[in-house]
Amino acid sequence: MDHHQKGLLLTALGVLIISPDALLLRLINIPPDQLVLWRALLNLFGFWLIVAARHRLAWPAAFRVCGLAGVGCALMFTIGTFGFVLGNHFTKAGNVLVILASTPLIAALLSRIFLHERLPLRTWLAITACLFGISLIVLDDAGEGSLLGNLLALMSAVGLAGNLTLARSKPGVDMSPMLALSGLFTFLLTFAWSGHVMLPGPVDMGWLVLLCLVLLPAGFTLIQRGPLYLPSAEVSLLMLLETVFGTLLVWLFLSERPSNQGLLGGAIVLLAMIVKSALDRRKYRQHVQPVLSSQGQS
Repeated sequence: MDHHQKGLLLTALGVLIISPDALLLRLINIPPDQLVLWRALLNLFGFWLIVAARHRLAWPAAFRVCGLAGVGCALMFTIGTFGFVLGNHFTKAGNVLVILASTPLIAALLSRIFLHERLPLRTWLAITACLFGISLIVLDDAGEGSLLGNLLALMSAVGLAGNLTLARSKPGVDMSPMLALSGLFTFLLTFAWSGHVMLPGPVDMGWLVLLCLVLLPAGFTLIQRGPLYLPSAEVSLLMLLETVFGTLLVWLFLSERPSNQGLLGGAIVLLAMIVKSALDRRKYRQHVQPVLSSQGQS
């Protein structure tokens, strides 16, 4: 498996793991500030447990090697989290998802400016198709909203794109441990905002533990490792699949059927990903495999 395929597999698996996010959030009935607070606290322990399990007694070194770029990743991920939560509070959820669909474009621009990375035409076409498809999925819920809410959603997109671009800036360095630091940042900021901690009921706490201690840390750890192998724009592009899978899960378990244009939008996103994957594979066979064959013969 080449680097590109490994990056696709890690990121896609991570997206699949976090795709129940929207479904489980519907089942948790606590105030928004407490939801963010418990999400951050459980994320902190979940991400740290993964780092400790992977590196054992050497886990402090896994944080140190990330350096200032890693701290930047944690800050940008925190900005993305707050922008998403507050954006949903001040504007329509559809507006937030449409604006978040611009994350691959922002990541591509940041990578071009700061990392001097160029993306092939097929990636730009896939980004455009997915942006159109996501817009169709959330068309019913989109509306004017508020300028503040839309700006917060844009802040979330910039935060997510900035995190993945910074993760890409240090080749060979795994930035996923810094997501634990992001959990700490988010918890402290939310506690300063809320001023108190409310213990959820047993059912809500069960869903919170499943989502925030297990699924989100596992999924985002894999996604955060994506930039080790893929440009940040491609990682952001794959993350758009969460909207498609999340919508399907809500439909399956809560009987909230998407509109016809929503189903069309999901089909467009999936088709764009499939076509891009096939083109990537074809490009790999044309340029890499002949080189490997010639090396084997020599």
